[in-house]
Amino acid sequence: MSTESAIDESIDAAADAVGSVWPLHSFVTANPLAGYEDQPFHEAVADAERVLGGEGYPSADVFCRALESGQIDREIISDKLTEHGYEADPESSLAEMDAPDAGATPDATTTATDRVVDAVLTKWLAAFLDQGEATWSMPNREQGFYDAFRTVAPHDGDVPNGSALADLPDQPVDAIRDRLAAYPVGEWQDIFEYHLSALPGWTGYLKQRAADGDDWQSAYPITLTGYLAVRLALAEAFDAPIEPPEGFDSEADDTGSDERVPLPEVWLSAWEATYRSELVESLTETSASVAESESADRPDAQLVFCIDTRSEIIRRHIEAVGEYETHGYAGFFGIPMRYAGYDADVTVDACPPILDPQHRIADRPAKGSDAGQAAYDRWQRTVEAGQRVIKRLKSNAATAFSFVESTGVGYGAALTARTLLPARVYDLLEGADGCVPDDHEVCEPSVDYNPDSVHSLREGLTLDEKVEYAVTAFELMGWEQFARVVVFTGHASQTTNNPFDSSLDCGACAGNPGGPNARTLAAICNDDAVKAELRERGIDVPEDTVFVAGEHNTTTDEIELYDGDVPASHEDDVEQLRADLATARAGAATERAGDMGADADSAVRETERRAADWAETRPEWGLAGNAGFVVGPRELTDGLDLDGRSFLHSYDWTTDPDGDALEAIVTGPMIVTQWINTQYYFAAVDNAAYGSGSKVTHNPVGNVGVYQGNGGDLMTGLPLQSLMNADDEPYHQPLRLSTVVHAPVDRVTDVLTDHEEVIELLDNDWLSLTVVDPTQGHSAFHYEEDLEWTPVSEQTEASPEMPTASAVADD
Repeated sequence: MSTESAIDESIDAAADAVGSVWPLHSFVTANPLAGYEDQPFHEAVADAERVLGGEGYPSADVFCRALESGQIDREIISDKLTEHGYEADPESSLAEMDAPDAGATPDATTTATDRVVDAVLTKWLAAFLDQGEATWSMPNREQGFYDAFRTVAPHDGDVPNGSALADLPDQPVDAIRDRLAAYPVGEWQDIFEYHLSALPGWTGYLKQRAADGDDWQSAYPITLTGYLAVRLALAEAFDAPIEPPEGFDSEADDTGSDERVPLPEVWLSAWEATYRSELVESLTETSASVAESESADRPDAQLVFCIDTRSEIIRRHIEAVGEYETHGYAGFFGIPMRYAGYDADVTVDACPPILDPQHRIADRPAKGSDAGQAAYDRWQRTVEAGQRVIKRLKSNAATAFSFVESTGVGYGAALTARTLLPARVYDLLEGADGCVPDDHEVCEPSVDYNPDSVHSLREGLTLDEKVEYAVTAFELMGWEQFARVVVFTGHASQTTNNPFDSSLDCGACAGNPGGPNARTLAAICNDDAVKAELRERGIDVPEDTVFVAGEHNTTTDEIELYDGDVPASHEDDVEQLRADLATARAGAATERAGDMGADADSAVRETERRAADWAETRPEWGLAGNAGFVVGPRELTDGLDLDGRSFLHSYDWTTDPDGDALEAIVTGPMIVTQWINTQYYFAAVDNAAYGSGSKVTHNPVGNVGVYQGNGGDLMTGLPLQSLMNADDEPYHQPLRLSTVVHAPVDRVTDVLTDHEEVIELLDNDWLSLTVVDPTQGHSAFHYEEDLEWTPVSEQTEASPEMPTASAVADD
């Protein structure tokens, strides 16, 4: 093996220590320990604690509160403690957990020179990676980070003998080789892991950006190899350590002689079992009603929502106000696309991070919208020109003071209104917005294939592709009838002065609003040629069915319908739906009022205030509280109040004889929800290591991330306010995902058999899986490991004839 290959392979292996981090404008909730998923959970968090310094489990105090509040069943925790060889008394085990660990390995500490290297390096990273925020950008960025640093950093007075940086080799791999000459090849991975984990926020972002290859990466490339070459050169310049300190070795044994499952793992599994038992019990009770229910009359409308937990509440209220049917489907609506908004400077990936975008979908002026488009363009030009003028006046040394003096009163009045009267500001902004057409009113997505496209992704879709995406959607959801109006409802949040606003948008759309994806699928399904092909494929779309796009504002629960192409024959249907959606909104807001600390009578107004209030640290709860993922027909959860804690994906096993739809759900949405769940879990368990601390002290940098304070590492996860009611009062319960599938257990086993990566996640306890089997008396089976299932205890007692776990696995 060549030295270059050894370096590349060692860097790739070492990069598993840091999780991918997405930029603020497209923040994606992902497992920060994704590189450790090939290990059992308790071993992974121990390794991550050694490398990243983050706690992997809730504290004894958190478990104690959960026990006292009933979130952990006392009988369940006592049984699990006994099962794993601990004293059965919960209070005694909590005291044991809370005691100092005399055998613990001291955390590896950084030296003063390490901190200086970090400070200088982050300064240059912030300058190079800036995405249009800086007035003066770093020179030579188009050459790439390593070359730009070599040419500019020699002028940095903070670096000893900085002129030597200009003499670094032309290739970063050669610079690395020179600095590792004194170390055996076998130690290189540990050295790289040590240096990558020193700033896991920045390196996680570099890892993601290099893998994604977005517009910024194409214009200003940066790689982990170039980063490590710079870091090692700075370490040499400051005489900082190259090799990791004692105890950092990735082969270190942290488990000790005690082979029992760690005590916190026992408590966590008991907490999860308590939540799961209640969820599974309610679903086994409703499973029989699914089989007994007859085909309902044609609904007045069908609405497809994202599987997001926030959709669960609004779906219940919509179904309560009329003859409406709701479904759950991943919010990118099955189209792996890169979206270019009308007149946008950059494109965004609008699909889950586990998928690569396959199509470029751009907004184009719609036919017959010339007047609206002209009004929209004039308004946008006016706003952009005003923003440019203000920015220049504020940043120009010659005009900054006079600008403040002349506009101070106006600015002061605006600040006062936004601070003291945010609801009135909301009204003003909404009124202004209503005077100018929105982009979706004057544009339509370019869904037709364009062979002349010059972009890296081909624009639009062929007829066959359109048909496949439509067929996949309806087959995954198990549809057998269509209403006159079918609404694909994306979702987005509305928030002011919030660097993490994209974390509240659609996770399935890579932290972007889901409206463009909804519009794309609606345009596809309205295509007469697509409808004809669907009928040929056995999906009977009536002639009078019209597909409409919409977007659910998860802050205010308002649902806007994009109905510009609705024919006159369906206008009354849409108007009635719009009125009923307003009623459902009020009901959902009232239900959420308690969590918002608001009076039920003013719930809608409170949501609007939160959307406009620039001092609001928590405009909405996002996916906080998520703990379950239910895969099954709507009848399974219809009427159940799941408290906005469960992802809901529509699925009908009777329409999926080959298990293809179930396979797509298990290998797609289930993995994405597990990523979301682990992001919330780790940010709640150790916010300093895996979150981003308080929003009050956030300092945005370069539109890519936030600091705590005026420099240092990028914070990698969710802020405290997204997880906590108060400093000492958690809102999010840190539980791993409990998935429940309504299907024959042998069908689920067949799907798992073909996907070792999913089996690995389950066997290593990164999530759990329970099946409610409608073919076996609606009994529940819980996955253990190695494709074996255990009947849920209550069902075992009620049905002694139920097959054993081994018999189920062998079926």
